[in-house]
Amino acid sequence: MNRYSIDEIMEMAIQAEKLGYQFYTGMADKFKKDAGLVNLFTTLASKEKTHERVFTNLKDTVDKNGTEPVQWEEVSNYRRAFVESEFFLGRGKSLPAMDYIKTVPDVVKFALGFEKETLLYFMELRSIVKEKEAVDRVINEEKSHIVWLDKFKKEQDKIESKTTF
Repeated sequence: MNRYSIDEIMEMAIQAEKLGYQFYTGMADKFKKDAGLVNLFTTLASKEKTHERVFTNLKDTVDKNGTEPVQWEEVSNYRRAFVESEFFLGRGKSLPAMDYIKTVPDVVKFALGFEKETLLYFMELRSIVKEKEAVDRVINEEKSHIVWLDKFKKEQDKIESKTTF
């Protein structure tokens, strides 16, 4: 039976942010001819780096003496499905969807999916750990990504509706 500590859970949060950074920097390069999109993606990448630092600092401040390992039995299949999903280990290992993302709506749709999947993962983890406050901070950071992307999507939808006859 696998057992995980809050320290390991925080490391998973850090890795999720690193993958988000990879995705957004990849999109900035892919859409490099459009300065507005480059700005969007570099801003999102910067947010991922900031969150990575937040989670790294949080990991360092979690009470390591009082952590209790959690039994993973009931969550292991969910964890495996998440980690092996297209967001992490799909066909090309590590964000393979970048290959088929061609438009801004594709990017936003994928990014929202990635952020929502990450949020669900951390919400599930929260239910099985003692250190709920630490995981709550991770969850709140992920929610901020979703809110930011949703706002961008709505702004893009307004622009597209004005150009449609």
